[in-house]
Amino acid sequence: CHLIHYLRLSHHLTVLNYLICTFDKLKSVTSEDIKITDAVFDGVEVRVFEPPAKGDESLKRSIVYIHGGGWALASARTSLYNNLCRIMAESLNAVVVSVEYRLVPEVCFPEQYYDALRATKHFLQPDVLAEYSVDPSRIAISGDSAGGNLAAAVCQQLSKDEDLTVRPKLQALIYPVLQAFDFNTPSYQQNMNMPVLPRYVMINYWIDYINGNYDLAHELLINNHTALNVGRALSFRARLNWTSLLPPSFKKNYKPVVQTTGTAAIVERLPALLDVRAVPLLADDATLARQPRTYVLTCENDVLRDDGAMYATRLERAGVPVTLDHFHDCFHGCMIFTVWPTDFSAGVQTRNSYIKWLDENL
Repeated sequence: CHLIHYLRLSHHLTVLNYLICTFDKLKSVTSEDIKITDAVFDGVEVRVFEPPAKGDESLKRSIVYIHGGGWALASARTSLYNNLCRIMAESLNAVVVSVEYRLVPEVCFPEQYYDALRATKHFLQPDVLAEYSVDPSRIAISGDSAGGNLAAAVCQQLSKDEDLTVRPKLQALIYPVLQAFDFNTPSYQQNMNMPVLPRYVMINYWIDYINGNYDLAHELLINNHTALNVGRALSFRARLNWTSLLPPSFKKNYKPVVQTTGTAAIVERLPALLDVRAVPLLADDATLARQPRTYVLTCENDVLRDDGAMYATRLERAGVPVTLDHFHDCFHGCMIFTVWPTDFSAGVQTRNSYIKWLDENL
């Protein structure tokens, strides 16, 4: 059974890797005016996209972007993310810093988080911002999927750092993965077999990220790790109670899956399951209240829809201005598919809406 499960996952990742490599051979979107350079920020590789200087302005706004891929796939240098960041830099006349954090299996949590945090903190130094002609008061942190996870976690940590002189003005999270507490939210139940990101694949991304064992996949799937008898999970339950955090249109007729008796040893073996640096949705209200104005993009056909929606609700209740941008006909990962032969209308639609929000708020 476990071998079959592993082979299914390996096949899925092989297909995704093949697609990424195939797309990477495609011609990039042309925008000759954008200067692209590779740099190292505090030991972390980054790719920087700079629009040309204009005579009537001295400083530009900026976005730190963290790519998706289940903490295991893709790169700031692949054409998919290269194109997205080029278009962002050009459309917003902004400096875009794309973080090339290390991936599974080379490293596991918390190394991806620390890479993203170190690169971001380095960029936020006044002298570095001055080097790139960036306005310190107009910086956003953003990311998609696993990159949205890292962006949210980094933003939370920056809000607690008393030594920082520059803080992000905005965070923009694109179909982010924010919790491993409940794999039976309505969107996980509704989209459990949805292509691109079926539930079993997301669970295995989590297992790889926190350096667990695939033998635990079934226990996670039925929420045995957060059963009522798992003491360490009890204090977090209200922070992920989707029955009170989701709108009726998301809840539909789905029922919560809460085990009475589960396996407390899972959380003991994998403490990252309840670590806010890995699971930003578990943050306390005081931390959430310190977050900047936030944009959360969600897609109906996505197991992660409810992660983003619950985070938006919790931030809003904590007093943070939030825009929840929900797309009824879109799917996980669609925003990076905007170049032939995968120039999907869903990709263009979500990307345009995201860039429009940044343009109006950054």
